[in-house]
Amino acid sequence: MEVKNFAVWDYVVFAALFIISSGIGVFYAIKERKKATSREFLVGGRQMSFGPVALSLTASFMSAVTVLGTPADVYRFGASFVLFFITYGLVIILTSELFLPVFYRSGITSTYEYLQLRFNKPVRYAATVIYIVQTILYTGVVVYAPALALNQVTGFDLWGSVFATGIVCTFYCTLGGLKAVVWTDAFQMVVMIVGFLTVLIQGSTYAGGLHNVLEQAENGSRLNIFDFDVDPLRRHTFWTISVGGTFTWLGIYGVNQSTIQRCISCKTEKHAKLALYFNLLGLWIILLCAVFSGLTMYAHFKDCDPWTSGIISAPDQLMPYFVMELFSTMPGLPGLFVACAFSGTLSTVAASINALATVTFEDFVKSCFPRLSDKLSTWISKGLCLLFGVICTSTAVAASLMGGVIQAALSIHGMCGGPMLGLFSLGILFPFVNWKGALAGLLTGILLSFWVAIGAFIYPAPASKTWPLPLSTDQCGLSNVTESVPPVLSSRPAIAETWYALSYLHYSTVGCLGCIAAGVIISFLTGLQKGKDIPPLLIRPVCNLFCFWSKKYKTLCWCGVQHDSGTEQENLENGSTWKQGAESILQNGLKQESLVPGYDPKDKSYDNMAFEKITHF
Repeated sequence: MEVKNFAVWDYVVFAALFIISSGIGVFYAIKERKKATSREFLVGGRQMSFGPVALSLTASFMSAVTVLGTPADVYRFGASFVLFFITYGLVIILTSELFLPVFYRSGITSTYEYLQLRFNKPVRYAATVIYIVQTILYTGVVVYAPALALNQVTGFDLWGSVFATGIVCTFYCTLGGLKAVVWTDAFQMVVMIVGFLTVLIQGSTYAGGLHNVLEQAENGSRLNIFDFDVDPLRRHTFWTISVGGTFTWLGIYGVNQSTIQRCISCKTEKHAKLALYFNLLGLWIILLCAVFSGLTMYAHFKDCDPWTSGIISAPDQLMPYFVMELFSTMPGLPGLFVACAFSGTLSTVAASINALATVTFEDFVKSCFPRLSDKLSTWISKGLCLLFGVICTSTAVAASLMGGVIQAALSIHGMCGGPMLGLFSLGILFPFVNWKGALAGLLTGILLSFWVAIGAFIYPAPASKTWPLPLSTDQCGLSNVTESVPPVLSSRPAIAETWYALSYLHYSTVGCLGCIAAGVIISFLTGLQKGKDIPPLLIRPVCNLFCFWSKKYKTLCWCGVQHDSGTEQENLENGSTWKQGAESILQNGLKQESLVPGYDPKDKSYDNMAFEKITHF
């Protein structure tokens, strides 16, 4: 493959991204140096507004894997990926109305604190360890995979970009904490959108206009979006994306530490919800940009596919190769696209490092050493950011030795996210589930989701289920074309045609539902949790939606939880802390600073002023 090297201006544009990102970290390190508390460092003092948090949320989960992978997926399989438009909407509504109120009003910093309040320490620690391992591995791959694709197409130095990413992220996370991460993410989000729009404008112009792009995509069967086949083995249908995709992204958004940490950093619950809903607009914009980039790329390569013709060696190299062809006479613009891709990487890695530092400090350090001073707590938090930055960069080095295992590692986010979603759902939605059921459910969900995912990796689904669309090499030079040999599917066990052929979007579905089912069954077998012992703040009474016509049935579904006692609301409206929740927190060994936020009747929202009063008491 001919590698098209970067020009000087490409390196200048790309370097500017790293310099500005580092500069934001230095700025907040200097600005906030007098507010040297772990709370200020890890959750921005809980006084962030919704705007930058919304941009940060979008940037954090739109990694370089999205920038490079989504257009390539649309190029190969068609524009059905746009159905994630529905998925994102469902996920944000459920997160903001179901999970966020519980986490925000509980006054927690780590989402896994909730598990100790609701169940006990073993459940909390088990979930925390799974999250840490999953996030480190995923982050390493997010760093390495795009660097490899860009290196093989653009000649951009592989290890230089890997270490630069790790060093810069670690630098501004360690110096500036969450505020630096949020504002850097906001800047990187803008870079991502500008990069996508540049590709779309130049690509559609080159193809003869957007109308021509859509016409070529229609002729190539790329616009057959709505497929209502209910077969869960099919890779992308309306149902696998809207149902399986919702479970997958709810595991990432609804109960993920990185998301919730940003939401609880907002000054009021209303701001937190606004951040999620404005973030939804960002998700939709990035999704549409990525889908149209894939269609534009197809219009460009419709007669000579660079992958099947052997010009490039992997589908994730399609987008960089397309950009290098598109901007071959425009120095600086390839650098802008690489900056766009690495903006996704930087934001994801920074969010992961900050979240890892937070859960480790809150769930392990603080539990073991509850009387740390503010100054020492801040230095420990910064040390954890530095440690996890080194570990994540080292994992990227290890990822280079994995070969094909990289694809399996990318699925781990979904494989662990499903059981974790199931665990939090057991706590928030099922008051009668006890800690034994929760722990057994988590392990069951992990085993089920890993079983199906590893089986699918060993025995890939047949083409009849994935349905890749035809690609043409008619206009390619004969010397470039390589014969594609279909994979041999002999000696496959019967389970490979059913269970292992399940759509990858249902890994989270399997893990979540398996966790919930096992948790409920084990709780019935070992003795149900008494509802009167559970603080109402920790339960979301969704049964009220279905039993609104009968107070008797509502009360029955509460399983003994005192939702109608009035204690919680009265105390919160008076700006005081809820005694029962405080006692529960103190019994579990946490500080009094973890008390619930106050209720502001004017704003009709919960705010974090209670934290400020307690912190400065």
